[in-house]
This record gives sequence, structure tokens and C-alpha cells, in this order.
Amino acid sequence: MNVTELVIKANAASKKIANASTTVKNNILIKLKEILAENAGKILSENAKDVDSATKKGTKGAFLERLTLSQKKIDVMIEGIDDVIKLSDPIGLVLSGWRRPNGLQINKVSVPLGTIGIVYESRPNVTIDAAILCIKSGNATVLKGGSEAINSNRILTNCIREAIQANGLSPDIVCFIDSTERNSIDELMSQRKYVDAIIPRGGAGLIDYVVTNSKVPVIETGTGNCHVYVHEAADIEMARRIVINTKTQRPGVCNAAEKLLIDRSVIDKLPLFIADLKAKNVELLGCPEVHKLDSSIPLASEQDLYEEYAELKMAIKVVDNLSHAIDHINKYNTKHSEAIVTTNYQAGQEFCDRIDAAALYINASTRFTDGFEYGFGAEIGISNQKIHARGPMGLMELTTYKYIVRGDGQIRG
Repeated sequence: MNVTELVIKANAASKKIANASTTVKNNILIKLKEILAENAGKILSENAKDVDSATKKGTKGAFLERLTLSQKKIDVMIEGIDDVIKLSDPIGLVLSGWRRPNGLQINKVSVPLGTIGIVYESRPNVTIDAAILCIKSGNATVLKGGSEAINSNRILTNCIREAIQANGLSPDIVCFIDSTERNSIDELMSQRKYVDAIIPRGGAGLIDYVVTNSKVPVIETGTGNCHVYVHEAADIEMARRIVINTKTQRPGVCNAAEKLLIDRSVIDKLPLFIADLKAKNVELLGCPEVHKLDSSIPLASEQDLYEEYAELKMAIKVVDNLSHAIDHINKYNTKHSEAIVTTNYQAGQEFCDRIDAAALYINASTRFTDGFEYGFGAEIGISNQKIHARGPMGLMELTTYKYIVRGDGQIRG
């Protein structure tokens, strides 16, 4: 079946899921939990094919980690489904309402976006996250995963479709583009008549390609060139814990920190951070002052300051003060997540007020920029843009609204 046929089927099915009750949508998710648990062995077997193929091609590091499933990751998927089941249905909410002097009652009511195309790379768990959020928010979805995860995504989609069909709805509510050809993405992005939005999830190359070439409106998820700034009034021990967590807990994800800024007034504490990072095998780059302090640390280039490494690599820069740190971050960041460590309330507030990013942290790790950590159950992605959605996107970010106007015969003069 070609992409056009798939999106036509998904669009037709979207009309059914849009009006499904909360009970029906939750029952689909409950059934999906059962099917995933029953088929865990088969899922891991199919995933092993993908991992083996990627390994033979020389893939390693964070990419391979994202691709690889385990029983624990399947258990986490199931827990995520449980969390989404517990969330309130976002559809049919009266977001606001008012009565006009002529007696018209105007209500602004939440509705699904419609049919959503999800284009993503090496993480099979996105198949589940995207599907369950779209189902709960009343949307149909067309999934296009990366070729490296084709076997994993195929079996996970089959599980989802089985759960939908078991509850009396069309399985085409979730469709899967079972192709490894790049032109299938182009065909999906051309389907403006049937697809209401495209959401890309992956590296900068994929996201830029979709934003540049899609004829369908794009909700842009972004890369994360995230910073941690150690302010002059920082609790140094707290800062050390935060820096290690933001860089090393999962270095391949978009909310991991890529840059460490340290205030000149506490530069004498920098060797502590360097030692901590080296102990975790983090490759370090630095500004001239950092290199002077530790000649084993190469100089960071201008390009380095813009780069999202997505690996155990970090650049360090000494800044003069809070204002210098803010200016630096606003120049080089990707508007994702930024953190300050400080005991000074006003400094933390100024940092948050002046920095342009989707998520700002005072004395906490940027690794918390995540739909699950924000209580959304799961996320469809993290948006760096400002139109429609920003930050972790959960159920409400997959809705739009319409106006319902009630009258008793009013006509406009």
C-alpha cells in the first residue's frame, strides 16, 4: 500500500477516534498493555534483528543505545500507557466561554488536531509514545520510523492496531509506512489534503529536512544545545551533582547539557568539575582560560559552541558575570533547556526572565525536560518553537479548538 492510500485511510479513521468516548480510548490502551506484555519476547526478537544489522554497519554509542530495546524498556512503555490512561481526556473541554450583548453564547472547545504524521529515527519507543498520545487525544496518526528500526516498529505497530481492532474501531487510526525508502517521507509531507500536521523527532538533519520541505504544517521538535551556568553564588557541591547528571546520565538525548559555563569569581572551583567529568570519561573542550588551567583540554572552536554533541563530550567556558552568561546562552543555544545553579533568588529570576528557551531551571538538571517527568505520561516530542506548542508536548498539545456559538434566532444587521 502506498503512502497516499495509507493517509487516506488514516484520515477516514480519524473521524471515528475523534468522537470516541474516554472509555473506549482507555480500553484500547488497556488492551495494548496486555498485548505488549504477551508479545515481549517477539518484540525483543525483532528488535535484535535491527540491533544486529546496525552493529554490522558499525553503529555504536548513543545511537545504538536508543535503538536497543530490553524487557525493562518494554516495562517502561507499559508504565507510560498506564500513566496516559490516568490522565484526563483533553477533548471536549470548554476552554473559555462568554455571552455577547446580543445573547449569543460563545464557547471555545478543545478538539483533536485530526491526522498527524510522525517522522522519527532510531527510537522504537516513539512508536508507542506517539500512538498512545494520539489515541487518547482523539487523533489518527501515520508513523514513519527510521529504516534502522524497521522490524521493531513493524511489530509494535501491529500490537497497537490489534488493540484498536479489539475495541471495535478501525486499525487505520494508527498506520505505519512500512518502507525504508527516503522518498516515502517526501510523499507523506506532500499530503496536505489528508494530514493536518507533521511532527519530526530526531537529529537536526531530519528536523531541518522536514521543516524545509514539508507542505503540511510542521510542529517542530528541536535539538538541544543546553547549558548549565554555575553562578558566583552557587552551592558548588550541588552544582557538581547537577553538571554530572545533565551530561552523563543519558548523554545522547536532547535535554542533556552540552556546555558548562562557570563564573569567573569561582574559577578556582573549576578543577573540581573537570575532575568529575574526566572521571566519567567525558571528552572536554574549553575556552583559552580553561586550556590555560588544564593544557590537556583542547580549545573549543566557534562551531563547537553551537553544536549539540549527543555524546560524552562537553565544552567549558569561563564567563565574567550573570549578564555575560545570559548573552552567551541566547547567542548559541537552541531554545531548548537552560539551567543556573545559584543561591541568589534575584539572579535565578533574572536568568529565567532574560533567556529565550522552552524550559528554564534554577538548581535542577535539564534532564527533567521530559513529558513523563512533567506529569504528561508520555510525550510526542519537545518543541523549541513558539507557535502552537513549546516544551514537552503531551495530550493538550495534540489538540486545537473550535468555537461553538448558541443562539435563539439572532441575525446580523
